[in-house]
Amino acid sequence: MRSQPLPIAAALAGALLLLSGCGSKAPGAELFPLESGHRWTYEVRTDWEDQRVERETRRFETLGADDSLADGKAYVRRSDAGMDYWLRMDDSGVYRVASRSMAQAEPEADAARRYVLKAPLAVGTTWSAPTITYLLTRRQGFPAEVRHSAPPVPMNYVIEATGEAVETRAGRFEGCLRVQGKADLRLFADPVAGWKDVPLVTTEWYCPGVGLVKMKREEAAGSPMLLGGTVTMELLSWQ
Repeated sequence: MRSQPLPIAAALAGALLLLSGCGSKAPGAELFPLESGHRWTYEVRTDWEDQRVERETRRFETLGADDSLADGKAYVRRSDAGMDYWLRMDDSGVYRVASRSMAQAEPEADAARRYVLKAPLAVGTTWSAPTITYLLTRRQGFPAEVRHSAPPVPMNYVIEATGEAVETRAGRFEGCLRVQGKADLRLFADPVAGWKDVPLVTTEWYCPGVGLVKMKREEAAGSPMLLGGTVTMELLSWQ
């Protein structure tokens, strides 16, 4: 999500030619289809620490390249939650450059590239991107959702494995790449524990020709004053 289903699922995937039009494929092309006509449907399951379980369906589609941005063309990906994302791909990997919510008339450029997959696509490759908490909630107080008051923090990503097999309800996928991201969010947990670092952990699986097939986000509160949980996004169908 990198993400963005809850706003988590920046669920991004597949195979595309370089924007330069030279005809050769950039790193990540087989793991991230951005050309128009692709659609993905996911189940998003939230397991809260208070034993509640919530389920919803999220859909994403690729709209192809457009020239909405001042610095040139980018590929647009749309979520049925009302978010548009502009992405590019070059020899350094796949990265987001802008986004737009339903409340925004124009796309808002990212301050820096937000990598989804960074080259080389090999175990040990690392990068960083800002993240927010999506689940952490105060049991008392306002606003309840911590994301409305806590600033973004850097999440450090690493490619942990390649060539993995992943089982989903959309089928079994081979040759997949697994990425994990970790961040610490500094919060006032409670009067006894005081300030503490709350871990945010994301694991994503990208598979050739399909893209993101599964994502898991873990936000354990570790405090009686906070509520956390786990979000799992699993591919149901794609084209």
